[in-house]
Amino acid sequence: MPDLLRPGVERVLVVHPPTLAGLAGKVADALTDKGYAVELAEVPDAESAKTSSVADSLWGRLGRAGFTRSDAIVGLGGGTVTDLAGFVGATWLRGVRVVQVPTTLLGMVDAAVGGKTGINTAEGKNLVGAFHPPAGVLCDTEVLATLPEADFAGGLAEVVKCGFIADPVVLELVAADPTGARRADSPRLRELIERAVQVKADVVAVDLRESSLREVLNYGHTFGHAIEQVEDYTWRHGEAISVGMVYAAELARLSGHLSGPEGDGLVARHRTVLESVGLPTTYRGDRWDALLTAMRRDKKSRGSVLRFVVLDGLARPTRLVGPPDDLLREAYRLVTHA
Repeated sequence: MPDLLRPGVERVLVVHPPTLAGLAGKVADALTDKGYAVELAEVPDAESAKTSSVADSLWGRLGRAGFTRSDAIVGLGGGTVTDLAGFVGATWLRGVRVVQVPTTLLGMVDAAVGGKTGINTAEGKNLVGAFHPPAGVLCDTEVLATLPEADFAGGLAEVVKCGFIADPVVLELVAADPTGARRADSPRLRELIERAVQVKADVVAVDLRESSLREVLNYGHTFGHAIEQVEDYTWRHGEAISVGMVYAAELARLSGHLSGPEGDGLVARHRTVLESVGLPTTYRGDRWDALLTAMRRDKKSRGSVLRFVVLDGLARPTRLVGPPDDLLREAYRLVTHA
């Protein structure tokens, strides 16, 4: 990590959740041995960390410790911690160096990579944020050995997404060995992580600020984020995105982007691959009005016009702009359960 902290850095703030206090202490000791003045900042678990009040508390820590623009922040934890640490780094003195150390699969393949940072508001997820690429992202798959099974599966949703939008080999690898995809010590998992990170890196290198191409990384996210908001973030991100991808696939078929036996097969493949790694593909049927309201607040919307990432075929993402309400509702019906 010291190699990622440029010359001139004197102070480092290590942001971490309570569950990683021990690991954070080891990181702090290693940095202290290298001559850095280290501050440890414990923040709440999960989405509770991504609030304006938590961000404000970290700004206060930085101010009291005298952090300057040449100092740095380390985000140690899952995607919520890396989102928060990145946002605080982006906003303190208009931007200080950030190094991300994700400890979840979701963080490694998505949240910590690409420079998107943000916090939530009562009106929606990640509505306040900034683009602030990290100086580096350090991934150690050994830390995934103790990750709960449901969290592991949730991270795989973003991996599978990369297979549908850009790299079909990902889908082949998961289908060939879904058990290996869920094991921290599996060579299969390492390859899946590398492929997912490469997909995201390739897209972000072309479009950091999501002005065009980067929108494809939001496949499944418009509906998925709406589920998260309606469920008050009690659903894991990956679980919601999994259902969101099936919704997007159904919407693509209804709108004519996917058609014929090939289109039907690709929609079915969404369910098969996602279910093979323990992810949900259906949602409750009594939340449509709340979901539609949440989707209209989505960052990809323009005015009152909804925009979805859909597929024209495998690894052929495109945009669906302003689909009629009857199609939106019918796609919802197709992903609901009793």
